[in-house]
Parts: sequence; C-alpha cells; structure tokens
Amino acid sequence: MNFFIVYAHPEPKSFNGALTSHAKKALEAAGHKAIISDLYAMQFNPVSDRRNFTSEKNSDYYKQQAEELHATEVDGFAEDIKAEMEKLDWCDVLIFQFPLWWFGLPAILKGWVDKVFALGKIYGNGKWYDNGAFKGKKAMLSLTTGGPLTMYTEIGINGDIHTILYPINHGILHFVGFDVLPPFVVWGVNHLSDERRQIYLEQYQNRLLTIDKVPPIVYPSLDDFDENFQLKISELSIDE
Repeated sequence: MNFFIVYAHPEPKSFNGALTSHAKKALEAAGHKAIISDLYAMQFNPVSDRRNFTSEKNSDYYKQQAEELHATEVDGFAEDIKAEMEKLDWCDVLIFQFPLWWFGLPAILKGWVDKVFALGKIYGNGKWYDNGAFKGKKAMLSLTTGGPLTMYTEIGINGDIHTILYPINHGILHFVGFDVLPPFVVWGVNHLSDERRQIYLEQYQNRLLTIDKVPPIVYPSLDDFDENFQLKISELSIDE
C-alpha cells in the first residue's frame, strides 16, 4: 500500500517526529511505500492568496473558490500545491500527524488543507462525502495531546475527543470521500516515560501494519438525507 503522511511539528526530536520516522521505517520494512510531507521542513506557506495559482480568473477581485475552479480547468495551480495533490492521488492511505493545538490542527496543517483541497480539483460538482474524489482510500489522524485521556471523555473537562476531532474527520477527510479510520492518540505526551513511549511506538506500528483490517468510522450516507440535507426521519407505525 502507498502511505502519505502529512507531518506538522516544528521540532524533529518531538514524539510526533518519532512517530513519523518510526512509521516510515516500519511500513517500508513490511513492503509498503511511504512518503512524508514535513510541512515545517518544507517551509510550507499556509496562507492562501493569489500565490496559490499561476493562473488568474479575476484580477480585480480575489475569490479563492472561483480561482480554484479556473485553475482546475487550465492547470493553473502553483507547483508546490500540485505536488501535494499528486501525492494524494498516489496514496492509498493518508495520515495527518500532528499535536492537538487549541482543540484543532496546527495552523500550518490547516493551511495545507485550505490550499490543497481545492474546489474543482478535489471536491465540487457532486464530488463530496460518499461520492468524494478519494472514495476507496483511507485516512487517519495520528496525534498527541498535552492532557491525559481522562480530560478527553464525555465527562472530561475538555470534552469527548471524538467530538473535538469531528470537524477534521467528517468535515475535511470524509467530505472529500475518504474512509476515515478511528484516530491513533498519544495521551499526555509531555508526561510519558521512555518505556511508555516505546509502547506507543509499538502500538502505532501494529495499527499501521493492520490498517486494512481497521473498520472505518460509520457516518450516514448521502441517501440518508432529504433534499434539504436533513436526516430522514422514518415514520413510526403505532398499533392502536
């Protein structure tokens, strides 16, 4: 299988860095292929503007989606963005590797999504959710938290981790068609012993090498919604 890891951490010696390098070694040793976009090492610019494109639809008024549609038609994306799009086409599995910052993606990774998941090329014209461009591919979040697991439960002070990650899993990855797998989470990373870190690395390796057996998160299909994009409510028959 082809794995594409988008890695977002400024410190190579971080545990996010360790997870990334360990993943590449383990996958390649098992006969898979793995490529990494190290966003900080690449000095990836997360800011969206006209530099996203070599083409121009409207020089008087910048509207990103209009420019994305035009760039799709005329092959007008900047080379750095085209390179990331090609990696997405190549991969069977996409992994976001990042520390959870302010209950979301680090800005550099969110900016990567803003620029690479472009209207026309990646979504639009009926390409979304079940019919997304990446239908048949898998995606997974691998992340670290500052706090322990107990803080990220339904009764934890930070709220349920699955609710926190829903905008990423559903609103980004599933929106463009990926089968989204349950996240791999390293809890309380700053407080881990070396022994516990090694256990996490082994658990991550096992997850990656058995990824074809991991059931995806189940979301309602497009057919489950009515013309107003509301979930259909089945009529209940009541015996009198």
